[in-house]
Amino acid sequence: MYCHSSLRPAIALAALLASVSLPQAANYEFLAAPEIDLNRVYRLDRATGEIGACQYGLKENSVGVTLCYPSGEGAGPQPPSEYGLVASRHEREGGVFRVDLRTGTMAICYVLNDQVVCTPQAK
Repeated sequence: MYCHSSLRPAIALAALLASVSLPQAANYEFLAAPEIDLNRVYRLDRATGEIGACQYGLKENSVGVTLCYPSGEGAGPQPPSEYGLVASRHEREGGVFRVDLRTGTMAICYVLNDQVVCTPQAK
């Protein structure tokens, strides 16, 4: 195959750029609380297990506001693993389960005051 000498630097640069690892975006999972009269959605970082939540809030003379609750006790990053969210089928349950898909442990997470909290992981 013939390669013009002026193309060699461009090919070398393309090969170098292709070999550079770009940081991967976090993979999140979202799940609505099972409570039928609550508009809350939980957000889980699948790799770290960190969980937060947001919901719609009314605000006079506006379209409203998105209220978000940060991670609190037990809801911050956990040991690296593969996490998921599961909702119970209880129509008055405002929380969700954070499950570790590798170990089988789980915790219940819910909003308490102004943050998301989780019980300790258990099996």
